[in-house]
Amino acid sequence: MLDPRLIRQNHTLVEGQLARRGLTLDLAPLHQLAQQEQQLVEQRNTLQAEGKGIGRQVGQLLQGGADVCSPEVVALRDKGNIIKDKVAALEAQERSVQAQLREELLCLPNLPSPTCPDGRGEMDNVECRRWGEPKPAAAGLEHWQLAKTLGLFESERSVRIAQSRFITLLGLGARLERSLIQFMLDLHISRGYVEVLPPVLVNTACLTGSGQLPKFAEESFRCADDDLWLTPTAEVPLTALHRDEIIQATHLPRRYVAYSPCFRREAGSYGRDTRGLIRLHQFNKVELYWFCHPQASEAAHGQLTADAEAVLQALELPYRVLELCTGDLGFSACRTYDLEVWLAGAGTYREISSCSTCGDFQARRSSIRMKEGKRIRFPHTLNGSGLAIGRTMAALLEWYQQPDGSVAIPQALQPYMGCSVITPP
Repeated sequence: MLDPRLIRQNHTLVEGQLARRGLTLDLAPLHQLAQQEQQLVEQRNTLQAEGKGIGRQVGQLLQGGADVCSPEVVALRDKGNIIKDKVAALEAQERSVQAQLREELLCLPNLPSPTCPDGRGEMDNVECRRWGEPKPAAAGLEHWQLAKTLGLFESERSVRIAQSRFITLLGLGARLERSLIQFMLDLHISRGYVEVLPPVLVNTACLTGSGQLPKFAEESFRCADDDLWLTPTAEVPLTALHRDEIIQATHLPRRYVAYSPCFRREAGSYGRDTRGLIRLHQFNKVELYWFCHPQASEAAHGQLTADAEAVLQALELPYRVLELCTGDLGFSACRTYDLEVWLAGAGTYREISSCSTCGDFQARRSSIRMKEGKRIRFPHTLNGSGLAIGRTMAALLEWYQQPDGSVAIPQALQPYMGCSVITPP
């Protein structure tokens, strides 16, 4: 959530920064609302100070021997009661205005970083670097074709269980998924992350705090009888891990890694990636999450991205790193690096991780604060996939396919798989 002071002090600057995202907004009404809130706060503070002064006067009179029923004491107490009533009325107005202001602010995305390249969409993203040399697939097959031959997963029968865009993994396909999850967790834990296994069901406050609600309600699956949703990403419960808490600055950074099943409606994407593991309603993911000091967030962003890249490097999968332009940023992000893995069978790069720094946007929404000396402020949060399991499997199958239809297992994964090759049954 944006700082209300930004809206109150310079709403035209905020309009300009949101315009970099491609949003044309008139924030003048919100500016007036923020000013009204400040005026109510000032009026209430003035009255409360006056009320405390009257209370001190009454105390002094009583200590001096005045009778509690004396006209002077009674007059002061009557005046104090009038002030209390006015304060109560102002507090009610203040709560109403604050709620309205928060509701409006929750719908505004984060402001892009000054260093974020300007652009309208994904075509304006900037390639930063590449790792590995992409080449065509040995057998020229896409992962879903290989999986069918090797008996790794079943999509048609999954429709009977759920609906389209769900996958049932079988045999070595299930083992490969499980092996990738364990391999990624072990790698990140060895790099200093604390493992978390969060609930799969999350409440509305969690989704609001991380930025999924209210804007992306249609993208999530909701339980009909409870205030619970299926988590779209472990970023949601990891953000909420310290909701409404104050963290000592000396205890930062806090780095978490979590495996979680993820659930998304993928609204508006029908007709795209209908076969295979690329775009499913349910998928597994390992998520990296940081809480850090604001002064350390730029360095943390680089480290988070490097930690996600380490998975692809260990699996020896070619990839490239793109910096997203302002028009392609996610709602909560102020700066993002996308990792795109090479899909040899499809002959293209596909996103496998978005590594984002969110500034204090999520911390403010979630009331997560840090204490540094006597100062209370908001920490910065960062998140990134480390990695999406299904897409990693797809890339691995396509990259390591052999001319005879088998798939080699990269050396780093062999201890988890217990084999060096997957062959047709």
